[in-house]
Amino acid sequence: MIVINVKWPVKPELADAWPELVAEFTAAVRAEPGNVSFDWSRSAEDPNTWFLVECFRDAEAGAAHVASDHFRKAVSEMPDRVSAQPQIIFVDSPDVSDWGPMGEVRPR
Repeated sequence: MIVINVKWPVKPELADAWPELVAEFTAAVRAEPGNVSFDWSRSAEDPNTWFLVECFRDAEAGAAHVASDHFRKAVSEMPDRVSAQPQIIFVDSPDVSDWGPMGEVRPR
């Protein structure tokens, strides 16, 4: 599984509208056959920072994602929406194929 975390520093005037600005892109990625998850969250410390956590089944799914028209469109639009270069963490873990249980927390 490929897990990608991206820290998006968004222009202050666009931060509140971010979910709407990326809605079409988000829906298109979630519809990709190899997408496992694609979720945005807003920083609790900086309202102008959004975090993206995305997971893809494998390297082939990740390559298809990057080759997609919606990815190319988003990448062409993002420079006008960010206040600094986004930071990324990319992990390719071939031994993981899906979500697993968290050992430390279980319902009582």
